[in-house]
Amino acid sequence: MAIRYIRSLTGRRRTPDANRHLGFVLAFVAGAINAGGFLAVQQYTSHMTGIVSSMADNAVLGAYDLLLRGGSALLSFMAGAACSAIMVNYSRRRRLHSAFALPLLFEAFLLLCFGFLGPRLAAVDGLVVSLTVMLLCFIMGLQNALITKVSKAEIRTTHITGIVTDIGIELGKLVYWNGATPPGQPRVVANRGRLKLLTALALSFFTGGVVGAYGFKHVGYTATVPLSLVLGMLAVVPALDDVRRYVRRACRE
Repeated sequence: MAIRYIRSLTGRRRTPDANRHLGFVLAFVAGAINAGGFLAVQQYTSHMTGIVSSMADNAVLGAYDLLLRGGSALLSFMAGAACSAIMVNYSRRRRLHSAFALPLLFEAFLLLCFGFLGPRLAAVDGLVVSLTVMLLCFIMGLQNALITKVSKAEIRTTHITGIVTDIGIELGKLVYWNGATPPGQPRVVANRGRLKLLTALALSFFTGGVVGAYGFKHVGYTATVPLSLVLGMLAVVPALDDVRRYVRRACRE
């Protein structure tokens, strides 16, 4: 039963429930990495809105070193999203079971690298900014692109600006007084199911942030290791399905 459930979360065949459950897990992981990672690198690594805004400010102020740092973080996030899209599209073309699992396995590997090599990477400059910042931004872009493709843009997990906006929209519909509705005009009705989904995603992100910050505060970089193991556990079943299929084909030939 557990294997079947894990396969449904990250396998090629998708259901709305599987998308939601995967979204909750990834929102928790994103919250933990974003909030906890701030204690390690003093920068939120999924907040591209803030990064782009700071780049504009620094361009006007003449702080070109900070402008380049923001650009490095932005490019890293975009590279992660592009990498996720390449992996998913490549796997889909070959009808692999692990089309959505491979980016998660890659993310799990990168989190392991961050957990065990974080202090060393922090001392190495990439494009003006430390490799730890670039790595975390890359991971956030990788994950956000994955859940976007999985849910067809219905679910986002690495930032909650859009989530909170949509919660506000649904709450506005919920408390709206329709009164006497003019002929031909639809009633304003809240999508309660979507409101529950959005609220759960926001709470998952917040809970992950609390856990991640606590972990980074007390154990440091290795706090990402349990997150890596969770992602690896979720992704390993579809990957093994592909391995078994490959072995069977090889034996037939």
